Amino acid sequence: MTLLRSLSFLLLLLLSPQLSAAATTSDANDYEILLRVKTSHVDDPYGNLASWSPNSAHSPCNFTGVRCDNSSAVTSVDLSGLNLSGPFPYELCRIASLRDLYLEDNYFNGSLSSPLLNSLCSHLRFLNVSGNLFVGSLPELSGNFSGLEVLDFSFNNFSGEIPSSFGGLPAISLLSTIDNLLNGTAFPESLCNASSLTKLWIGYNPYKPSSIPKDVGNLTKLEKLWVAGANLVGEIPASISKLKSLKNFDVSGNGLSGPIPEEIGGLESAVQIELYQNNLYGGLPESLAGLKFLDRFDASQNNLSGQLPEKIAAMPLSSLNVNDNFFFGEIPQGLAGNPKLRQLRLFNNSFTGTLPSDLGKNSVLEEFDVSSNDFSGGLPEYLCSGKNLTKIMVFNNRFNGTLPSSLSRCDSLSNVRLGNNELTGEIPSTFWGIGGIMLLDLSNNKFEGPISSSISGLKVATSVLLSGNNFSGQIPPEICQLIKLTVLDLTGNGLSGQIPACITNLTKLQKLEMGGNLLTGQIPSSLSSWADLTELDLSRNQLIGDIPKQLGALPVLNYLDLSRNLLSGVIPVELARLTLNRFNVSDNRLSGQIPSGLDREFFVTSLWGNPGLCSPDLQAFPRCSRSSRPVVLIAVLATLSFCLVALVLSLVWLLREKICYRKRPWKITSFQRAGPGEGDLLDRLTEENLIGSGGSGKVYKVRLKSGQMAAVKRLTSNSSMDRPDVELVFKSEVETLGRVLHGNIVKLLFSMVRDGCQVLVYEYMENGSLGDALHGKSEGKIRNRCSAALSDWRQRHMIAVGAAQGLAYLHHDCVPAIVHRDVKSNNILLDEEMNSKVADFGLAKPLGQHRHGTTTEATSMATGREVMSKVAGSYGYIAPEYAYTLKVNEKSDVYSFGVVLLELITGKRPNDPSFGDGKDIVKWITEIALSSQPTSDDEESESYEDSLERVVDPRIDPTTCDYEEIEKVLNIALACTSGLPANRPTMRRVVELLKDRKVACSK
Repeated sequence: MTLLRSLSFLLLLLLSPQLSAAATTSDANDYEILLRVKTSHVDDPYGNLASWSPNSAHSPCNFTGVRCDNSSAVTSVDLSGLNLSGPFPYELCRIASLRDLYLEDNYFNGSLSSPLLNSLCSHLRFLNVSGNLFVGSLPELSGNFSGLEVLDFSFNNFSGEIPSSFGGLPAISLLSTIDNLLNGTAFPESLCNASSLTKLWIGYNPYKPSSIPKDVGNLTKLEKLWVAGANLVGEIPASISKLKSLKNFDVSGNGLSGPIPEEIGGLESAVQIELYQNNLYGGLPESLAGLKFLDRFDASQNNLSGQLPEKIAAMPLSSLNVNDNFFFGEIPQGLAGNPKLRQLRLFNNSFTGTLPSDLGKNSVLEEFDVSSNDFSGGLPEYLCSGKNLTKIMVFNNRFNGTLPSSLSRCDSLSNVRLGNNELTGEIPSTFWGIGGIMLLDLSNNKFEGPISSSISGLKVATSVLLSGNNFSGQIPPEICQLIKLTVLDLTGNGLSGQIPACITNLTKLQKLEMGGNLLTGQIPSSLSSWADLTELDLSRNQLIGDIPKQLGALPVLNYLDLSRNLLSGVIPVELARLTLNRFNVSDNRLSGQIPSGLDREFFVTSLWGNPGLCSPDLQAFPRCSRSSRPVVLIAVLATLSFCLVALVLSLVWLLREKICYRKRPWKITSFQRAGPGEGDLLDRLTEENLIGSGGSGKVYKVRLKSGQMAAVKRLTSNSSMDRPDVELVFKSEVETLGRVLHGNIVKLLFSMVRDGCQVLVYEYMENGSLGDALHGKSEGKIRNRCSAALSDWRQRHMIAVGAAQGLAYLHHDCVPAIVHRDVKSNNILLDEEMNSKVADFGLAKPLGQHRHGTTTEATSMATGREVMSKVAGSYGYIAPEYAYTLKVNEKSDVYSFGVVLLELITGKRPNDPSFGDGKDIVKWITEIALSSQPTSDDEESESYEDSLERVVDPRIDPTTCDYEEIEKVLNIALACTSGLPANRPTMRRVVELLKDRKVACSK
């Protein structure tokens, strides 16, 4: 293959002089060239070039996308967004008058030839090939491109270095390489010679670690510099002070360190400065205050410290964002004098002291977020003086005093979060009726007084959280008019009177919590409208009467707490129909027999404190009296009972090593619509049905009564996993998979619990795990099927995309986000059609919300990570920062997924002995990649391809895809396994990159 490529390339070199001569021939026929391009060089599946057809006038000026000058000479060809494909249409460059060539947003593919571009296209002024599927190295351009002003290669699959020749283009004004697979130097020194540049966009590529050149100040005409997500390291050079024309300076999402230089004040034309998500430290330089045009400044997610200087606080910014840093100290009073301040976002820091009393008085604040700090004192009186405030978020502080009067009349509010403070006083009735509020959180303060009837004005509210205050009086019936409510939390107040019967009109309720009040009367019985209710907490009140049997008909109710009331009567048998994760009716006046579905040890503490309850089975309760029966019947029953006991004891003796057995019934929790009805499931967990085992238990293949095949995991403790660890695994699986539904995440059908035995039942995946398929552990027909499927590179690529989509869902679509913590090939399962699904959530953790109060938690949130008590995961897949710091976030999963991609490419295990001592697959691949970087030199390219062939799994059929395709996925894997977490793409970005890789494979 390399020989053919070399011969083809040599042929092009030999022909290029002739082609060049043709391009400059004065009698070249533009009309014929365009027709030839359409018929021979471009694939037009939708007929968008239908107008490119022979006509009597022989004029191309009416062709789609073609523009001519006054002499009817073609000057511009714009084929943007026409769904065209094929190689780069060099033939168009034979039009001598052509100056502008736009090919963006199509499906052009293949590589760009430097010799052909230099010989045919050097007369171009604009060349835009963005948004296509080009691969290989960026072309070296000769000095003949003296008039080239715009060069846009963004959103393709180019790899390698940014050519040094770009710095020698004398007229270049815009250069863009955004969103490719460039893996050389992010900002080569040579670009500093392109003194005519006004826009330089080179971000979002998996570059090797590199710094901003010290000579960047030579680009004195530069107006926009965008190098975000480019693996930049080192300090911001002082020479940026020379960039007097720069309006937009964006180096976010890198690994820059050191202080923000004082010289940044030299960016006198700056409108926007983006420094967020780096490793910058120190304070904010006072020179920033001299930037009179600065509209947005974002230095969030760094390691900055100190106070905001007075001068900066008084800057006319529309957005000041310094969230997620480590600031200490107070907010200066000068901030209040900022007339253009629109957004003030200082959340997740360590600010102390009070806020400026005049804050908002002279501004048009729209968003005010100082949550999760250590502020004290009162809220500023004038926050909504500008009548534009939509969001006020001050939760997790120590604010005190009453609600500012300006907020009581702030009709623009939509999001109000004042929770976890020390605010006091009554809430004005005008505030209760602000019609635009969607989220109202006043929880855990010291508010008092009644809930006003004007609460009916919250017509669009979906969440009203009033818990942990001193509200008193009755619950106003007007609350029933909030028909969009999904969460209503009144817990822990002094509310009295009856629960309004109309509360059942709130048909969208998912959570209703009224515990810890002084409510009296009966529980409303007309409950059929609560089809979405999952949690009901009426505990710690003075409710009387019966428990409504209608509760048992609520389809998704899984949390029911009626404890510590004055309820009487029997426990309705209908409650046994519910799938309850929490059930508590303790400390009431209930009587009668405990329903059979609830009379088990699991619920004993939930039934205590009801002296009138009895049970035939639970020793904690008196036995229920039974009516007399005929002696004969009693004798028969006794005999049958004796036989049954003997039979059961025999079965226990035979199966005690295989089956978790207790005489009490199973608690079965279904997570799919079909009911399990599998109480005898464990009888089928035999060695013949065993299909796998791991640290937490064994997995069996079982056919359910419905006919569906399932994978059943019975969790057991062993020497490597204690009983508490097994409990945690079970809880993690149920809590994660019980609320997750995605096509690329394995489905949990139902769980079964009985005392010390836990069983999880999943959908069965016919082709086992990816790890077994890759590394030859599959058996029989499965091995043969997988071997045939994985010989096709396109199949491996499809598996990678599916797994990436599953992880992206966990990271970006779940609230809170879920980090898997054990991503590996053995935890990616394959169904009958080889579709991949992420499995095994025993170590999964939700990325917790910030909790106020503890230093460790505050620090972990400030870094965007959770601190774990020990390293979890599998050897070879664990991100380096996780192993050393015990800090985990989504980027830890991204690293592990990168290892899986390398497995798919190489077919090797993460710690294959062939790598040598002390090397894993990441280090092995990285060394090979760094030693064989592709360049414009053809001999070097051959060497690189030879190295690539050496690492690719020989079992892959080379006819299914060329090596350029595999190289692109390899570059994604290398980006995922970057040693610096900030330089790894998000899983959402990985999905986009993988989906864009299907070039040669899809043809």
